[in-house]
Amino acid sequence: MASAEKLYREKMQELQKQLNKFMQTINNHSKVDAFLNSPFGQYLDEHPFVTLSLLVFVSLSVVPAGLFLTLVAGTAIAVCLAVLIIEGIVISVSGIALLCILCGLAVMSLGVAAILCVSYVAGSSVFNYMHAYRVAVGTRERSGPISLNHKMTMAEKSLSSS
Repeated sequence: MASAEKLYREKMQELQKQLNKFMQTINNHSKVDAFLNSPFGQYLDEHPFVTLSLLVFVSLSVVPAGLFLTLVAGTAIAVCLAVLIIEGIVISVSGIALLCILCGLAVMSLGVAAILCVSYVAGSSVFNYMHAYRVAVGTRERSGPISLNHKMTMAEKSLSSS
């Protein structure tokens, strides 16, 4: 047992030497020296309980502050991703809506074009028929009736009388 205690003491002395060396390195740093010579550093040196309280407060507040900042960063990343996802959904839905509207307009334009074509064909047929009828009536007046069994209609009578 004596050897275990001796080994334990040697390890503790070695650890204490390393800690003292580390403390000397920190105390020899120019910024630490400037802080300890400042009024706030001197106040903390004179009031060890305040120093310990401040050290404990800072040490304990690091974890919640770190968690809060992690939450803020995570929320910001989630918001960016959500905006991208929502933007993708909006663009997809609006693209589909635009496609439906354009297809509807195409069908409607085909319908309007068909109606206009039918109207043009029907109108031109009526005009051609009327023109041919007027030409035929005008020719008959000059050369007589086209056929012997032809009876004059009211329109022909009104045209021939004028």
